[in-house]
Amino acid sequence: MEWLLSEDQTDYAEALAGFLAERADAESVRRWFETRDVEGIEAEIAEAWGGVGIPEEQGGQGGGLVELALTAESLGRHAVPSGRWLAAALAAPALAGDPQLAGELLAGSRLALAIDSGTRPAALFDDAAPVSALPRVDGDGRVTGTVRRVLAGGSASHLVVPTNLEGRLALRLVEVDDATVGTRERRLLDRSRETADVVFRATPSTELDVDAEAVLRHAEQVAAVLVSADALGASEHMLEMSVEYSLVRHQFGVPIGSFQAVKHAAATMKVDVEAARSVVYYAAAAVETAEPGALHYALTTKAQVGAGAARAADSALTIHGAIGYTWEHDLHLYYKRARLDAVLFGAPKAWNEKLADVLELADAIV
Repeated sequence: MEWLLSEDQTDYAEALAGFLAERADAESVRRWFETRDVEGIEAEIAEAWGGVGIPEEQGGQGGGLVELALTAESLGRHAVPSGRWLAAALAAPALAGDPQLAGELLAGSRLALAIDSGTRPAALFDDAAPVSALPRVDGDGRVTGTVRRVLAGGSASHLVVPTNLEGRLALRLVEVDDATVGTRERRLLDRSRETADVVFRATPSTELDVDAEAVLRHAEQVAAVLVSADALGASEHMLEMSVEYSLVRHQFGVPIGSFQAVKHAAATMKVDVEAARSVVYYAAAAVETAEPGALHYALTTKAQVGAGAARAADSALTIHGAIGYTWEHDLHLYYKRARLDAVLFGAPKAWNEKLADVLELADAIV
């Protein structure tokens, strides 16, 4: 089946790309990362583009997961700080029952989902991670426990927290500014996103009247699509950088791009990029419309695109040679980003294993 972007979606992608080309040049990105001052650009993105993909009744500008994927791809292509944006996109469905509150919290992208960004969101339902391991809620609605590696956990004003409420999974809304909430920042090698360990000490919370399991399963599919779209953007940029460098770098009197090994490396990167583009946007459309095979597409996307991005990063580094290892060269901005995308919310192996379980392949392997 052929699937193409609509004219409005294409126009949106071009408008966002133009905005980022002006605001997120390599010099600006370096300055943000070196000073660790990303507040300004993240707030600007939230104000100008944060409402895209969020329903109008929740204070957004409309659109859906395809528009969010277009945003993620463009942010990845420019290595723009995007932790707050992604965290808000994952947490937004949990507030579907309270449009007014959703609009208030999403306006500044200060909302985050308090889950471990190193694992698949739906891993909360695996036997190895029972509900009893989640932060617990007492009779007064106070939350106690710790969640590690929360994406944008250090900058969020409110957290949607999966909790253990009398042995069942429940989502609670917590205000981070409360004195009973502690955060410890975890700085990552990729400076475009940050995580934090969050500690709740009898923290007041509000119950969210939603199907907690359904919300988290949907968050898993959204995470798969958006992280993969980000990896696609970073990978395509690294491919362009590598091709350009291979034409200006000479060895033995000829461009290194004329060498068979370099040609093969670039061709492999191109294959991974085009394959990623096909699967990312098809999966986005499938998840958005709740097609029967949406889960399969999401699992496949995160497993394949993440692994392909890691390969593209290594190939780009190989083509650039020694200069690619230096801080002065821009390649490291995209290399680190793609490498984080490969493992953010679970490494390819975890998603492949879940896909095998869903397809009931694990027991069929002899």
